[in-house]
Amino acid sequence: MFWQKKKLKRKPQKKVAPPKYIEENVKAGEHIAKGFADGIAQGSKKVEQKKKPTEKNPKIDPKKEFLRVFNQLTNRHRSWDVWRDFIVMYACALSNPVDKQHYDEREALYLRTIKKYNKQEQPLFSELAAHTVMALEENPEQDFLGSIFMSLNLGNQHNGQFFTPYHVCELMAEVSMQDSVLKIEKEGYITINDPCCGAGATLIAGVHAAKKRLEKAGYNYQNHVFVVAQDIDMTVALMCYIQLSLLGVAGYVKVGNSLTDPITTNDSTENYWYTPMYFFPAWSMRRIFGAM
Repeated sequence: MFWQKKKLKRKPQKKVAPPKYIEENVKAGEHIAKGFADGIAQGSKKVEQKKKPTEKNPKIDPKKEFLRVFNQLTNRHRSWDVWRDFIVMYACALSNPVDKQHYDEREALYLRTIKKYNKQEQPLFSELAAHTVMALEENPEQDFLGSIFMSLNLGNQHNGQFFTPYHVCELMAEVSMQDSVLKIEKEGYITINDPCCGAGATLIAGVHAAKKRLEKAGYNYQNHVFVVAQDIDMTVALMCYIQLSLLGVAGYVKVGNSLTDPITTNDSTENYWYTPMYFFPAWSMRRIFGAM
């Protein structure tokens, strides 16, 4: 015979309330924990307040740092050669990422130029480029490369090569750009042309004069100001190209004589240097639809 054990029925246990002294201890513990957390929060705020710097780092003068690095390269090379090579390599470095049409020839030019310098000298050119960026970032309304070029006495005095002082360029720009907003509202953009651009002081001043007026009217100057420049001297023309590129200006610079070889629609683009902003969609669309 099979038989099963009867399951014992367990009586439900009555819930017994904890003694009052335990509840009091728990509440006291919660109160202490909350106070501890609040104390940590207040302490962290005090620490953050104490972290404020008391001493400021000394301000770096980009021009002095530029000349300091530049002089290190003149121990084995002539000043003019160092300057020309720096400008050429910097221009190639700015052009090659965006202008693929001229990539091969400019990459070859860059490699031929950098081979003149040893492994200790090559990184110094990157420092010169960095100080140029810092200078224009700190004060975009200046002709940084032009001022250093003239201070090093690298200008061609026999050909009468003297750059226009920047404050004179500012005066001319203020007179020329008074109706810039009206022209943009009518035509969509304005063009600033300098057939003897030098390092670009006149163009830089013109762009900033237009920028101030356009910002008040709610326009972005990078979409409405186009720059065309030309100079017979390749070195100074590329100085202009570098500064316009770093300042985010759309346009191009041609190396050539503006009298015997002016800019034309059927011109060869071999000696044209297009700024990175030239390839910006706003300007590309204007060229595609014939609005330029």
